[in-house]
Amino acid sequence: MMEQITNYIKPELIVVAVVLYMIGAAIKRTKAVKDKYIPLILGAAGIAFCAVWVLANCPFGSGREIAMAVFTAVVQGILVAGASTYVNQVVKQLHKEE
Repeated sequence: MMEQITNYIKPELIVVAVVLYMIGAAIKRTKAVKDKYIPLILGAAGIAFCAVWVLANCPFGSGREIAMAVFTAVVQGILVAGASTYVNQVVKQLHKEE
């Protein structure tokens, strides 16, 4: 499953998944936010981080280019957030005793 997700993530944005994983772990440790909201926070942060990357790397000459940039930022943000959550669950399951 993880391989399928990473096939669609731009290689230069894989680092965002790592950053989101660390942010998620930090949020969980603070206990300031309920666990059920952490994936939503990571999704929003992923979209924001990817939007910054898109703004820095894409031309904005037409409405079509703007629409594509927004689409890319949202999709890549969701994918990197999904990857970070998936890694978190794999780590949890590997340490779980049955």
